[in-house]
Amino acid sequence: MDWLRAWMMPPQGSEFAKEIDFVYMALFWMSVLLFLMIAIPSVYFAWRYRYKPGRVTPHQTHNTTLEVIWTVGPLLLCVGIFFWGLNGWMKYSVAPGESMEISVTAKQWLWQFEYPDGSRTINDIHVPVNKPVKFTMTSEDVLHDFYVPDMRVKHDIIPGRYTQIWFTPTVLGPHNFTCAEYCGKDHSGMKGNLTVDNDADFAKWMETGGTEWEDYFNGKDPKKTPADWGKITYERVGCNSCHTTDGTKSKGPSWKGVYGSMVQLNNGTSVLADEAYIRESMMQPQAKVVKGFDPIMPTFQGLLKPNQANGLVAYIESLK
Repeated sequence: MDWLRAWMMPPQGSEFAKEIDFVYMALFWMSVLLFLMIAIPSVYFAWRYRYKPGRVTPHQTHNTTLEVIWTVGPLLLCVGIFFWGLNGWMKYSVAPGESMEISVTAKQWLWQFEYPDGSRTINDIHVPVNKPVKFTMTSEDVLHDFYVPDMRVKHDIIPGRYTQIWFTPTVLGPHNFTCAEYCGKDHSGMKGNLTVDNDADFAKWMETGGTEWEDYFNGKDPKKTPADWGKITYERVGCNSCHTTDGTKSKGPSWKGVYGSMVQLNNGTSVLADEAYIRESMMQPQAKVVKGFDPIMPTFQGLLKPNQANGLVAYIESLK
């Protein structure tokens, strides 16, 4: 029945996914069987003993054997399912000691990740294949839920507390993750990409911020400009959740036409939106707040690698 599992479920991206799918499909077919065991006799008896004039239905008191079966049988079945689930929960409640730990901070409406070496990313995770990864998670504001469908992991993230999940990724390539707990008006946009790399690509990504950046700056991908990579970063790190590029107003100022213009600030002064101002706004967003907007932007200090910041500056400059 692999075709049915593939049709009903997302791809299996981890060893954990295989066990979860097995439990799910077992419960699914058990439910189908129990449904048929109830529905078919019900339909049959409704027809077999339908009302007929003059028919007298024999009076039945009870059937001890039948009563024991339908009481003890479901009880044993439920107990068995409980211990089956408990075994899986115990197995995956504590990560292996050799797991790579990634810290996760959820906030409205983006994900922030920090690696053991201090590197940080927004809405973008890279992990090595066939190695256990543990996520230690907390929230800065409201209840969130970290959900990676392909890995079959999902856990609430609670303000003021730390929760954990772990898995061993087995399938190379991109996988999606999202927030599965309604957390405000931009809940649907609180998502990102998890990429499973081989060891060489993961090491390269940790060093450079991504193989695509290295390819561009080494001249291997001349078709893309710094502005092109800036647009990718704009979408990847969540800038698009607050800043538009078409002049419309959002939670933050639009980027269209801002480069080279005079920007009015909340303190009554003006500043030229040059490269220095843009970089300062990324790293110290509260230093100069644009008039008419609240100081809600988080700092991206340490979150953006140099190539990513360069690309964002180029992209903003291109939005005439």
